[in-house]
Amino acid sequence: MSKDSDEDRTQSRRRKRDDDSPIEDERTRNSRREKSRRNDVDRSERRRKRDSGSDDDGKGDRRRRGSRGDEERSERKLREKERERDRDDERRRRRKNEEKDQDDGKRRGRKGFDEEDAGTEAKPFLEEPNNVAAERVVAPTGKTGGVYIPPFKLARMMRDVEDKGSLEYQRLTWDALRKSINGLVNKVNASNIKNIIPELLGENLIRGRGLFCRSCMKSQMASPGFTDVFAALVAVVNTKFPEIGELLLRRIILQFKRAWKRNDKPQLLAAVKFIAHLVNQQVAYELIALELVTLMLEKLSDDSVEVAVGFITECGSMLQDLSPKGVHGIFERFRGILHEGQIDIRVQYMIEGLFAIRKAKFQGHPAIRPELDLVEEEDQFTHEVSLDDEIDPETSLDIFKPDPNFLENERHYEDLKKSILGEESEDDDRSDAESDEDDEEEEEEEEEEERMRIRDETETNLVNLRRTIYLTIMSSVDFEEAGHKLLKIKLEPGQEMELCIMLLECCSQERTYLRYYGLLGQRFCMINKVHQENFEKCFVEQYSMIHRLETNKLRNVSKFFAHLLGTDALPWHVLAYIRLTEEDTTSSSRIFIKILFQELSEQLGIKLLNERLNDPSMQDSFESIFPRDSPKNTRFAINFFTSIGLGGITENLREYLKNMPSLIMQKQIPALEEDDEPESSGRSSTEPGSESSDSESESEPESREKRKRRRR
Repeated sequence: MSKDSDEDRTQSRRRKRDDDSPIEDERTRNSRREKSRRNDVDRSERRRKRDSGSDDDGKGDRRRRGSRGDEERSERKLREKERERDRDDERRRRRKNEEKDQDDGKRRGRKGFDEEDAGTEAKPFLEEPNNVAAERVVAPTGKTGGVYIPPFKLARMMRDVEDKGSLEYQRLTWDALRKSINGLVNKVNASNIKNIIPELLGENLIRGRGLFCRSCMKSQMASPGFTDVFAALVAVVNTKFPEIGELLLRRIILQFKRAWKRNDKPQLLAAVKFIAHLVNQQVAYELIALELVTLMLEKLSDDSVEVAVGFITECGSMLQDLSPKGVHGIFERFRGILHEGQIDIRVQYMIEGLFAIRKAKFQGHPAIRPELDLVEEEDQFTHEVSLDDEIDPETSLDIFKPDPNFLENERHYEDLKKSILGEESEDDDRSDAESDEDDEEEEEEEEEEERMRIRDETETNLVNLRRTIYLTIMSSVDFEEAGHKLLKIKLEPGQEMELCIMLLECCSQERTYLRYYGLLGQRFCMINKVHQENFEKCFVEQYSMIHRLETNKLRNVSKFFAHLLGTDALPWHVLAYIRLTEEDTTSSSRIFIKILFQELSEQLGIKLLNERLNDPSMQDSFESIFPRDSPKNTRFAINFFTSIGLGGITENLREYLKNMPSLIMQKQIPALEEDDEPESSGRSSTEPGSESSDSESESEPESREKRKRRRR
């Protein structure tokens, strides 16, 4: 009974659904009824067979259980399909009702409400003009301006709006003002700032002062290298609208305070740099700079000291002129931090660099660049804002708000703009701009292409050049092929030195010296005198840093330069940079000199080498190698060359050492004769000297005779 009642209930529900469905026609309804009837018959037949079947063996039970599972699954699928069909019918019914309601609403909108049918009072419907309704876009409600509207479409929409004081027109002008200010601020640089300022003042900065401040801060945060440019732009605007400069300064100080509390170093660096350049432009009072440094040096940390060093580097030149006592106190605090030694070594080096900059009177860090010095001191307004003040950023100025006196304020700014920029009419400007627009654009493009030279701060081009030179040197069969390929490489002015450095580096990296590098260096020195001068500079640099090289690299470098000297590819006056004394040489430099002269003797021979070293025209260059200033240095040079097997080149030096006592006597005799004067004071001073010289001259022959006797 329960099963039959459930089936009857399901069938009645289906019939009711079929009767109530407003979407399906009569034919569809009948087919569905017939299908449901057949399903009911099949279901009852399956139930009857299942109940009447009696199979007691195990196979029959398994077959029965399997068939029952299949039936249950099929019934479950049927029920799910029915539920899905019911849901689809419900959706169609709702959709049709909504469409019907919309049609009724449109009909009522065109004809108005019928009071007798509706039973309520009719409400008036305001129709829009066709042109406005066609072009009308939903007003964006977000802070960022909402949907994007192309500029041409925005201008056309503004022209089509008849009521210039309407909310929609104010929204359109606000979007246009925001885009214009952002574009001008993002486009400004040191070369075009004088052209950007009139365009910027042509916009309604009184209405868009919040937009201007926000755009400046965002652009400076994105490009800290242009901070001085943005500060110069703000300084010019501050002369005309001081409230804008004060608003920007308050917002930057608030940004600094928030970044300081949150330990947000990138934002802190940007805010500090902006404040420093506003101090340089005298938009901000110098006391705010001293307060900032005092705050950052109050609780020491590596980051706070680093930021303080960067801040003083940027505005120290101006603070030195405005508040020398304050700057002196700051540097005393930096000196105390160095003595305490509680911070990182890297930051200590930064402080030492700051002291060096101060000693050089901030050369290389001017307060204002000449091209950005646009405001006279008497025209500038300086704002006093303290860190302890409660600051209102006035963020509501960044958001669109309807203005009841919109047209009046716009006319007032137009008059103000004419008084600032001049009385030139807009029609004349438009006509001139249209006539000269094409020519100016072409000229500007050409000038920008000429001015725009990309500076490779990452040295990517230099690394690629060195890689090319290295691969060319290592892949060539002989020095002639390498020289031919290297000459084809286009080097910019000043990059010739890289070729010499890479050739020397490749030579030093080899396990043993290869004559290939010497021949290649000789070829370049013979081709161009510039390479000869560069190799001479390399010789000086390598000798000054010879103690850093390993023994193998030292040997290769010395043999390379010996080849250049032996073939006269390198002038011999470079040997003047070598001073052969015990005090001026190290073990590495002595090894370098030893290998250098041994290679020269092998290439030239001891006889030719001696002739070269005794050339009268080159004696000034060889004085440092064969010193004659004191017997000690002379003996050291003689002993050095004798120990390396080149005593033959020191014959002249030995003769000089042998004749040194007689030379000293010859120099002292005229001095004694000149000092023989009637004054007692003079005599008393010269007699001890002469006695000592005589005693020295007499003692030397006696000592020699004693040595000879001992040897016998």
